Amino acid sequence: MKEKILIIGSGAREHAIAVALARSPEQPELICFSGARNPGIAELCGAYGIGSITDASAVVAFAVEHAPTLAIVGPEAPLATGIADALWAAKIPVVGPTQALARIESSKGFARELLAKYDIPGNPFFQRFESLDGLEEVLGRFPNRHVIKDDGLAGGKGVKVCGDHLLSQDDSFAFCRELVESGHPFVVEEKIEGEEFSLMSFCDGKTLRHMPAVQDHKRAYEGDKGPNTGGMGTYTDADHKLPFLTDADIAEAQTINERVTEALAQECGAPYQGILYGGFMATKDGVKLIEYNARFGDPESLNLLSLLETDFVAVCRAIVDQTLDQQTVSFAGEASVCKYIVPDGYPDAPRKGDAVSLPAQLPPEVTLFLSAVDVKDGQLIATGSRTVAVVGRASTIAEAEVLCEQVVQQIPGPFFHRTDIGTVALIVRRVEHMKSLRSA
Repeated sequence: MKEKILIIGSGAREHAIAVALARSPEQPELICFSGARNPGIAELCGAYGIGSITDASAVVAFAVEHAPTLAIVGPEAPLATGIADALWAAKIPVVGPTQALARIESSKGFARELLAKYDIPGNPFFQRFESLDGLEEVLGRFPNRHVIKDDGLAGGKGVKVCGDHLLSQDDSFAFCRELVESGHPFVVEEKIEGEEFSLMSFCDGKTLRHMPAVQDHKRAYEGDKGPNTGGMGTYTDADHKLPFLTDADIAEAQTINERVTEALAQECGAPYQGILYGGFMATKDGVKLIEYNARFGDPESLNLLSLLETDFVAVCRAIVDQTLDQQTVSFAGEASVCKYIVPDGYPDAPRKGDAVSLPAQLPPEVTLFLSAVDVKDGQLIATGSRTVAVVGRASTIAEAEVLCEQVVQQIPGPFFHRTDIGTVALIVRRVEHMKSLRSA
C-alpha cells in the first residue's frame, strides 16, 4: 500500500523532512498540518492544514479527514503536549514519542534524574529546584562554574551560563528568582568545559540506528559571541565523526543513547519511537550529556537528511512497526555545512516583512530549505525568525563551506549569517581546544 504521510510543523526542518520523503522510490503522498504555510513544504504536499500544532483536536480532525498511513512530528512543543498520544489513539502511527516519553526533552530534571536512577554515565553534578530553598548552598559550591536551565521547553533560550550570561552570583540569583516567580522549576548544573556535539539516533524502542555526529552553533555572532538562538548552522565530516572527536567519544555517546532508550522503556512502560537526539560535550573526562531532545535537531537534520542514502519512508515505517533491526541505514561519505540566513536584529528584535530573493540556479551539491517565510503577491517575505538555510555537500568540510558560503552570499537584503561556520580557522580552534583539555 502506498504511504500517505502527515508532516507536522512548518520550519526548515520540516521542509527537509518533506524533501527526504519525496525522494523515496515509493513516491508517498505528503500532507502537512502546521501553524504557518511554508511554501517549500506546500510545493511537495497535497492537503495543507493551518492551525495550532499543539491543539490535539485540530491535528486529529485534519488527520482523520485525510487518513494518513503515518505521521512525523517535527517540533518539540506538540510532542510535549501529547500530539503523538492523540494520533496513536486515532489509529495513526507516529514517528515521535508520546507525551510521557517526550519528557526526556520537556523536563531537564526528568532527563538528569533518569540518568542518575539507571546509573547511566554522562551527568555532571545537578540539582532541580522549584523554589529558592537551598539555592545559595548549591551556587556556593560552584561559584562562577554553574549553568542554570529552565526545566521546561524554552526554544533553546532558557539556559544561562556563568561567564557568558551570568557575570556574578547576584546575576544567578536574579535569574533563578525570575524563573520561580514565573512558576518555572529549574535545574542548576556544574559547568563543564569541552566541545559540544549532537548525536541523533533513529529509534523504534528496541533498536537504534545512529546518525553521523554534528556540531551546531547556537550563538548569533561570529566567534561564538552574542545571544543564544535556535542554531545558526552546523557541519558534519565525511567520516561521520568530527575533527575534534575520538572513536571513543562517538562510542560513549552512542552507548548513552542506547541506555537511555532502555531506561525510558522501563520508566514509562512504553517504547520510544522516533528520533532521540543527545546533545553532548566531549571533555577531558569523557563524554557528558548537556541535554536530550525528542525530535530532529534544527539545523542538524538539514545536514543529515541531505546525506541520508537509505529510503527515509522505509526508515519511518520501520520505526513505527518496530522493525528497525531489519533496516540498514546509510549516509553518504561526504562532509556537509549548513548556514542559516536570519533577519537583522535576530534573535531579540528581528526585522520582519523584507523580501527574500533566492538564486535562480544552485550547484547540484547545494540545497536550500525555507523556514520563517511567507509568500505575498508571488514574493517570498521574511517573517522574523531564521529565514533560509543553505546546505553544501563536498568531500571535505572546507570545500562544503565554500560551496555553502558562495550561495549564501547571493541572497541580498537586511539579513546576516555566520561566515565562520565550517571554516578551517574555526575547526582548527575546536581541535586545539580539545587537545589542550585532553593534555591538561
